[in-house]
Amino acid sequence: PPTDFCGGWICFFVSLFMIGGVTCLIGDMANLFGCVLPFMENEITAITFVALGTSLPDTFASRTAAIQDPYADASVGNVTGSNSVNVFLGLGLPWLFASIYWAGTTSNDEWTARYQQDPELSWLGPEGARGYAYVVKAGSLAFSVAVFTCCAVSCIAILALRRKLHGGELGGPKVSKFLTTGFLIFLWFLYVLMSILNIKGAI
Repeated sequence: PPTDFCGGWICFFVSLFMIGGVTCLIGDMANLFGCVLPFMENEITAITFVALGTSLPDTFASRTAAIQDPYADASVGNVTGSNSVNVFLGLGLPWLFASIYWAGTTSNDEWTARYQQDPELSWLGPEGARGYAYVVKAGSLAFSVAVFTCCAVSCIAILALRRKLHGGELGGPKVSKFLTTGFLIFLWFLYVLMSILNIKGAI
């Protein structure tokens, strides 16, 4: 709808709904693509195809903001804001709902078969007498988060260095722009490579 309807709020919420729909579609297609590749674990699919698919709307939004806004605040803020939503709401809300559901569960054969005798879940109580709780094992999450944190700190350092050298996070001399772009792309490939090697048991 036109942006002059109701001060632009209708356009905003419709756009938000459409972006959410496209993100869900891309995420589901990426998951299905991973299912037809027998050599690709779910963890690898998650950090590659699913992550790329669900991040495309944010990428285009940041690009538009960088072109139209004279400052870098909107484009950089969109990146940090979208990731905070993914981490705090995207993980927190499902975790909350699942915890409430399992707290009220009194019988579940699948949960009993999977977790009742698991020696790694001693915090739930003695084996065979554990109460139902929401359980998701970390797997290789700790290593991936550690690598991501290192790459994120490197990215922030680059942005701070660009502000000091060129007076801003975006723009600047052409050579500097290409070097920064190449370095940030390298960080993404490094993160994916290190995570895959850890999932495969190589490191």
